[in-house]
Amino acid sequence: MTDPNQPPVDPAGSGIPPQQPVPPQQPVPPQQPYGSVPPQQPYGGVPPQQPGVPPQQPYAAPVPGAPLTAAEDKQWASFAHLGGILWFLPSLIIYLVFKDRGALTRQESKEALNWQITWILAWLISVILGSILLATPAFAISFLFSLLIPWVLYIVNLVFSILGFVRVNGGGTYRYPFNFRFIK
Repeated sequence: MTDPNQPPVDPAGSGIPPQQPVPPQQPVPPQQPYGSVPPQQPYGGVPPQQPGVPPQQPYAAPVPGAPLTAAEDKQWASFAHLGGILWFLPSLIIYLVFKDRGALTRQESKEALNWQITWILAWLISVILGSILLATPAFAISFLFSLLIPWVLYIVNLVFSILGFVRVNGGGTYRYPFNFRFIK
């Protein structure tokens, strides 16, 4: 009988335990000699092609966005009008991002952006006139131009933006009652 805690003994009786099989070793990559310079990569930083490794695909520019579905087109077109509540920036962003992806979005965001530019010009003119008139003794006129007309213009913008959103979201199109066409 053999003791399981003892190493196995050679059956030939030599008393030397048999050697365990040695797992195969992986080849060692060649070392760079001390002080040598590693090989340079070619221009552009692309490493040379290794045998057995598939070639890397060159970087491709991103493709433009896919065309919008009918529901997405209507959604972004209506958001372009509703964005007028926050001045011209939402309409501008929607126009720049989605103008080539949907016909309705291009048409409605352009209309909304033209309205926002028209409205901001009217608002700025009323504020400038109000500021100039504050220096005159005509208090009633200066009050009208500096406080009342800008707020009335904001309410008009709010109403027209919501009307445009509702009309386009319902499946139609919307044209503002008065609008300069800055963007054709």
